[in-house]
Amino acid sequence: MNQEKKSNPRVPINGVLLLDKPEGFSSTQALGKAKWLLNAEKAGHTGTLDPFATGLLPLCFGEATKFSRFLLDAKKSYRATLCLGRTSSTGDTEGVLSAPVPVNVDADKLQAILPQFIGAQTQIPPMTSALKRDGVPLYKLARQGLEVEREARAITIFDIGMASLDGEVLVLDVTVSKGTYVRVLAEDIGRALGCGAYLTGLRRTGTGGMTIAGACTLEQIEALPAHERGALLLPAQSLVADLQALTITNDAARSLKQGQMPRIDWPLSIPAAINTEYATFNADVIFMGVAIAARVEDGNVILQSVRMMAGE
Repeated sequence: MNQEKKSNPRVPINGVLLLDKPEGFSSTQALGKAKWLLNAEKAGHTGTLDPFATGLLPLCFGEATKFSRFLLDAKKSYRATLCLGRTSSTGDTEGVLSAPVPVNVDADKLQAILPQFIGAQTQIPPMTSALKRDGVPLYKLARQGLEVEREARAITIFDIGMASLDGEVLVLDVTVSKGTYVRVLAEDIGRALGCGAYLTGLRRTGTGGMTIAGACTLEQIEALPAHERGALLLPAQSLVADLQALTITNDAARSLKQGQMPRIDWPLSIPAAINTEYATFNADVIFMGVAIAARVEDGNVILQSVRMMAGE
């Protein structure tokens, strides 16, 4: 075993893998398998997907883990499949189902109801969530038949639309903020329709500008020769694509990496917003990391590093 470890050491790779997570895998399990396939030293995910859910799970490796929070906070898009006419004790297929009731729902009724769910609102997390109470995940308490009070959390539903309706099967495309539970949204929609509903499928299709179209499966990674798998990774700066890009001199870039606060001539094309984060590049268009415009002095902007890439 020790000889095997020595002959196949972990390697320091940097970048972002867009994984199409399979059903039945927790995010941690999917990360572990991908890390093993890439033989990577350091890895982390950018927000969990329930084992029940499939779809886009961006995984960060090496230096890219420094910038994972930018996807943690990003809005996320899902394709949700609902069964109308029944409810579930867990909001999905793993719970106890209620007796069926008649479903009298058409496209017109949906178009009248769905807009009421768009916008800022509050949502009470389900007992089947991974949120913790006194260090214990709520889903573990739920398995013991316990239910505790949960505080409502502020969320935003940015968009919701019907993809298809076939009898009792309703498919929705939704875009939501961090912390939104689509199973709770499904229950609320079923309640508004007067027939109840629960999730039978959930697939994440996008997050932070990344889409499922660019994702690969664990099977696809495994099918590649080991030396070709690293080519699947996107660069670390893909995690901060929503930030304004700022190009600075190589001298200023070196100062930032050394923990100094360089004074720069601010580009006239970019409004200088104090305390705003910028994706920073040197004169050779190499990504340096994230920095903020800390203050203005004598007409110049003083930069301060937030998280920087390692190396010179």
